[in-house]
Amino acid sequence: MGNQAMRRMTLLLGAAVCAVTAGLAAGQPYPTKPIRMIAPYPPGGTSDIVARIVGQTLFEAWGARVVVDNRPGASGSLGTEIAAKSNADGYTMLIGSVAPIVLNPLFYPKIAYQSLRDFTPVSLIGAAPQLVVVNPSLPVKSVKDLIALAKSSKDGLNFGASGIGTLPHLGGEMFRVMTGANMVHISYKGTILAIQDLLGGRLHVVFSDMPIALPLANSGKLRALAVTGSKRFGLAPGIPTAIEAGLPGFVLDNWWGVLVMKGTPQGVVSKINTGLVQELQQAEVKERYAGLGLEAVTSTPQGFTDLIKSDHAKYVKLIKDAGIKIE
Repeated sequence: MGNQAMRRMTLLLGAAVCAVTAGLAAGQPYPTKPIRMIAPYPPGGTSDIVARIVGQTLFEAWGARVVVDNRPGASGSLGTEIAAKSNADGYTMLIGSVAPIVLNPLFYPKIAYQSLRDFTPVSLIGAAPQLVVVNPSLPVKSVKDLIALAKSSKDGLNFGASGIGTLPHLGGEMFRVMTGANMVHISYKGTILAIQDLLGGRLHVVFSDMPIALPLANSGKLRALAVTGSKRFGLAPGIPTAIEAGLPGFVLDNWWGVLVMKGTPQGVVSKINTGLVQELQQAEVKERYAGLGLEAVTSTPQGFTDLIKSDHAKYVKLIKDAGIKIE
């Protein structure tokens, strides 16, 4: 066999080996190595705790270690941007929530990612409405009382929120737009700081994240007027919805979900979705969620995608109607 023939044979053998190797790699079961789960908020927060619960349940189901990677900053945008630049192989997941996935791209147009361009939603993993709470010394016992007081007050009622563009801020603005109540926004660096001032009588009302406010309402330190979900919250069934209290269409839910990078193989997306749906049905997982003031919920990838789109449209309209300035 001549040199040219030998060289051709070598090239053909090399190509065959590459093809076989690629085929084996493509056929490998998922997962075969540790998974990074990015939580774009600090340790101890809701996104972090949810990530650890979900990571542990997937480890128990699959045997592959799930490492939670906290990347806080810029209201969740920093970690989300890091995730968007990761490989689309299913070995990096993102814990997304309303703020970084829906709200931040609306309020900060220069943000380096676009949620549905850069990510594939896999499944919801948790949800909770906001809780409308007041100081017990405020002479209101219902949403109707709050509206009447806000309309009759010369200087209006002030509501605290964790910065412009956050869900508690938009809750107050939605309330103002829908009722015509005289409401003044006071910005804080975190909802917990607004709650502290509410406890001290320096604020009138807060549209709070459920995990923060529900324990205080249950203990009588705050008075809960309504939940902002489309139905009563399973962990607080005695509190009416804002809809029941006379505000049709007033729905303001926070949610958490798992997303992967756009381009992740469909088989991998389906495997993750199936794992999440199965594992989040466990009674132990639901109990751990309840301890956080959250409900364990799941969805199809398309259902999660549709929710992101509908929330986007809702908040675009609210920003316009409320005259909120975007940076």
